[in-house]
Amino acid sequence: MNQTIQIATPEADYGVVSAPQAVRIQRLLPGPIERIWSYLTEGELRRQWLAAGDMQLQVGAPFELVWRNDELTDPPGQRPEGFGKEHRMRSRITELDPPRRLAFTWGEGEGEGGGDVTFDLEPKGDQVLLTVVHRGISDRANLLMIGAGWHVHLDLLVNRANGGTTQTQETFWDGWTRLRAEYDRRIPA
Repeated sequence: MNQTIQIATPEADYGVVSAPQAVRIQRLLPGPIERIWSYLTEGELRRQWLAAGDMQLQVGAPFELVWRNDELTDPPGQRPEGFGKEHRMRSRITELDPPRRLAFTWGEGEGEGGGDVTFDLEPKGDQVLLTVVHRGISDRANLLMIGAGWHVHLDLLVNRANGGTTQTQETFWDGWTRLRAEYDRRIPA
């Protein structure tokens, strides 16, 4: 007997279109702030929720993000058509204020969706508010993909920061597919 699990997403977890071609999304994470900073800047920790890649913490420094989304949950779920097992993207650090702010270009080539990403960390008692703003998104199709992507990746960060493993209630790709459809309904054409 097949059983369907309905995943309820809290309203506050959704990203919002904060400006034309920009999405803002927030998560409250267990502190201290230095621990969450490590999840943003250390390749091995970042690999657990977003993408691998060494990062030299210096403004202007280039780096590469390497996505292997099939490794983020076990099982990974059904990868949508057009997505490979691995994706690489060259970027460059544009702002750095450890452990409160990290900003970088979102790719340095064609087909990356464009723009830049800023991570802001703010202590809230023994927790940390993470605000991600992705600006300069090329079009609505990329806005939907990027909004759903940040949403599911940040859900994984919350899981990992709270001691979770790759065994999650919803697979990475199933979550991304569901959230992309939800963002399509929420974001005006």
